[in-house]
Amino acid sequence: MRSETEQPDLPTGNAAVNRPGLPLLSLAPFLLITFVIAWGILGLYIFLPDQMAGLFGQLTGQHPLFFLAVWAPAIAAFIVVLYHTGVSGLARFLSRFLLWRCSPWWYAFLIVGIPVVFIAGAAMRGTLFTDPFPFATVSSMLVGLGLAAIKGPMEEFGWRGLALPLLQRKLTPIWAALVLGVIWGLWHLPAFMLSGTQQSQWAVAPFFVGCIALSVIVTPLFNASGGSILLTMFFHFTVMNPVLPAAEPYDTYVLVAVAAVIVWLNRKTRFTRQQAVTEVVPRTAQ
Repeated sequence: MRSETEQPDLPTGNAAVNRPGLPLLSLAPFLLITFVIAWGILGLYIFLPDQMAGLFGQLTGQHPLFFLAVWAPAIAAFIVVLYHTGVSGLARFLSRFLLWRCSPWWYAFLIVGIPVVFIAGAAMRGTLFTDPFPFATVSSMLVGLGLAAIKGPMEEFGWRGLALPLLQRKLTPIWAALVLGVIWGLWHLPAFMLSGTQQSQWAVAPFFVGCIALSVIVTPLFNASGGSILLTMFFHFTVMNPVLPAAEPYDTYVLVAVAAVIVWLNRKTRFTRQQAVTEVVPRTAQ
């Protein structure tokens, strides 16, 4: 697949000149904006907790500023794409949200396989039948699912929407997945230092390894679907689904095993860039 640097985007509307696509170097401002927003917000709460709580209230996982921090990769991706390709390019970038075609096996993995991972992890933890269901009513469950759907999955506009295809211009999918997994894990670190966040209840090392494993798992799905943002968001939602049993850190052990199996099953494409998606902004809307 061609990258945007190989051919300029066609002009649209009253545009007088062609606007180039995203260069590989656009990864740098994307990461800078992503980390500045998220680490800036969380850092202020870490180093100035009383002042920030007095101005904006105590930070929790449902606080608007926490949502802003979580949405940082999406915000950064929108800014970078808009700068390089204009409004028409941003529209074509967003059209990748409409991509949904891939092997039925991937859908089976998303719908059945991911829940099995967390059920197995909870069984290994010994809490599968002892932990209470996290929601007392159907309405509270629907609210929880809705919040989960609009929080973490939004990251994928940045991580898999922009960063992964740029990395795959220079790296094979397996290495791109590993590099992005490390960046993804590091980006979460400040959340472990704040008592009001979900991450504060987890151990850092298993979570970090889990981010790398998840990145390895989702990369072949991304490439097999032609660069679908929708399916990577659905993947992100399934692994953060609040209905599934708490399984940390054993879910990480299972995810590492699953990642190894998926690498083996996709070994013909993981170690070559031949079928890797490298296009961030399609030349035409999908």
